[in-house]
Amino acid sequence: MQTRRGFLKRGLAASGATWFAGAASGSLAGNANALTLGGSSAKAPEWIMPDEGERHAATWMAFGPSEEIWGRRLQRATREGVAVIAKAIGSFEPVNMLVREADYDVAQRMCGDSVNLIVQPIDDLWIRDTGPVFVRTRSGEKAGVNFNFNGWGGKQAHADDAKVADFVTQKAGERVLRTSLVLEGGGIEVDGEGTAIITQSCVLNRNRNPGVSKAACETELKRLLGVRKVVWLPGIAGKDITDGHTDFYARFAQPGVVVAHLDNDTSSHDHAVTMRHLDILRRATDAAGRKLQVVVLPGPNHVRSAYASDAFAAGYINFYVCNGAVIAPQFGDTHTDRSTRDKLRDLFPKREIVQLNIDGIAGGGGGIHCTTQQQPV
Repeated sequence: MQTRRGFLKRGLAASGATWFAGAASGSLAGNANALTLGGSSAKAPEWIMPDEGERHAATWMAFGPSEEIWGRRLQRATREGVAVIAKAIGSFEPVNMLVREADYDVAQRMCGDSVNLIVQPIDDLWIRDTGPVFVRTRSGEKAGVNFNFNGWGGKQAHADDAKVADFVTQKAGERVLRTSLVLEGGGIEVDGEGTAIITQSCVLNRNRNPGVSKAACETELKRLLGVRKVVWLPGIAGKDITDGHTDFYARFAQPGVVVAHLDNDTSSHDHAVTMRHLDILRRATDAAGRKLQVVVLPGPNHVRSAYASDAFAAGYINFYVCNGAVIAPQFGDTHTDRSTRDKLRDLFPKREIVQLNIDGIAGGGGGIHCTTQQQPV
């Protein structure tokens, strides 16, 4: 069963994208010294990417499904899914939603007054990947990292989405941090204490960072996000548009505790991949030297038929942690839906577990986490 964003109709003309897009700021050549933020200073700020479960100032989303990419039927269902997610999160914290001017009235009608709509040109809805990764220092300075979104390695038109990271960061009133590294927010998971989980198939893919070594990548992530230890998962390239994002494989529930996806369908390409990931995670330690505790969340055994397809993202791992709640999917498999809810309650005892039907979004190969980007306080 497919568990990550599948290939839809992806036009490249609008951005002039090619499969081999490379880095936005030039060749990285596998050299850590080529990965720079720009200007120099005597003592650079020590940035850290907070854990998703820390307090948020707001959640950012994008009302972006277009008929050109999604098709009319799936576009409507996906819009409904985005609105359902936004309203659920809006019960716990502010939601800022980017929307094309032409879609404003539709978005307002579907999302209601609990969502703050902001007019901005966008190509699609995946703000986890197009938006900034927010970071801060221990002294309270804040910034947003622009990781040079290039349409997942040139697979989709992204002229407008390439501008989202800067726009959101500036709208939030923070400074923009620049880098030559190309990656998406869905490709990296952190515990807020210096540990990251990253899929090699995505971040070290030649369509994003040609020639960049693990060491060079880790050096830049230490500078940008405060990462001191990376647990590298192999992932799998070429099976979906993201080349295997981390947020469909493994998530931190808290430092030292990882929730991992397992695809039990032995006919799926993800079965062997997720088994290998579990083995790596169970043997791994974090930046503090702790052996990771791994909690497995198997995918559903079946899903509702309305939007079922080979691209359907039938994994529970793509949940979102907001203030006071965990927003998670349910797929109509009573047993696994309930089991997932119970495990999430155990993992997040102080948060409400809200399960949503987001089949339209899953039908396009994505999930709840993919549609959100947190802005920490």
